Amino acid sequence: MAESSLLERLDGIDARFEEVSTLITDPAVISDMKRYVRLTREYSELEKLIKATNRYKNALDDIDGAKQILESESDEELRVMAQEELAAAQALLPELEEEIKLLLIPADPEDGKNAIVEIRAGTGGDEAAIFAGDLFKMYCRYCEHKGWSASVTSANEGAAGGYKEIVMAVSGANVYGTLKYESGVHRVQRVPATETQGRVHTSAATVAVLPEAQPFDVEINEGEIKWDTFRSGGAGGQNVNKVESGVRLRYMWRNPNTGETEEILIECTETRDQPKNKERALSRLRTFIYDKEHQKYIDDIASRRKTMVSTGDRSAKIRTYNYPQGRITDHRINYTIYNLQAFVDGDIQDCIDHLIVAENAEKLKATTL
Repeated sequence: MAESSLLERLDGIDARFEEVSTLITDPAVISDMKRYVRLTREYSELEKLIKATNRYKNALDDIDGAKQILESESDEELRVMAQEELAAAQALLPELEEEIKLLLIPADPEDGKNAIVEIRAGTGGDEAAIFAGDLFKMYCRYCEHKGWSASVTSANEGAAGGYKEIVMAVSGANVYGTLKYESGVHRVQRVPATETQGRVHTSAATVAVLPEAQPFDVEINEGEIKWDTFRSGGAGGQNVNKVESGVRLRYMWRNPNTGETEEILIECTETRDQPKNKERALSRLRTFIYDKEHQKYIDDIASRRKTMVSTGDRSAKIRTYNYPQGRITDHRINYTIYNLQAFVDGDIQDCIDHLIVAENAEKLKATTL
């Protein structure tokens, strides 16, 4: 039976949960930050699985109990109650099986991390920069809805508004696991503000969502970093004019995947506090190197999964924003809605939910459960 095969798969989960529960209180484990983070993540995942498993076993017990009453009882009132309990438990069983199967699929270890979101204007000149600015506002509003913290780490404004490039750091619960579906090329079809003939133009912007690296994720020899300071540009009064709060770091990094050495250049002018800007520049350096070193891993996972939902391919066209029709289309899952204004105002959760469901369906197909 399907119930017995699923329960066999769950055999040993309780023992592992108890083992991990003990390990995360061990001072030797706590002092090893990399291992501690991995184990606390496993603890959280196992806890969800244990709770779902207990609900599943309770439903099976309810089914058995109700069947026994129906076989042995003659009291009509008790039989009616047992029949209702049997129907409710049998209806719940497939839902619990689906939940457990998804929990048994190994989670992406990156999902719980904060994220760096990079938005760049693509084809379309000034209009592409304006659209990149619209995407930035959309994500900022979405972050507000989610209760996440978002801060700009660098920005290069467009001549007619918007941004040629803008980078933001987002922190909160399961940020990367949610925003990773936004990586790719976003296309807009509308009459630009710069258009005098009223013609609809097609422009594009690229979005790259990267998991934020922790200090223990990558190894950086900070003694080899070359630092420069400079005065931040733009509005800001006397501090901008007199204090060199902006920082620029240069770091020579050897790519372990290719063996090539390249210079990484990062600037940060986010705050008027130089130490804070240095800290944030270091965070971006770690994330950049982490992303580069793990790109092969991401490519391998994507090729094995063969999913069009979240491969991490930043050159793939994923979504079209059609203003004349008020339409949003996500090309990966043929998702189309006609509430474009609400969408660009940050109401993007429904689309992300559909993408998550589509990816989970593909994951389930790839399992032997």
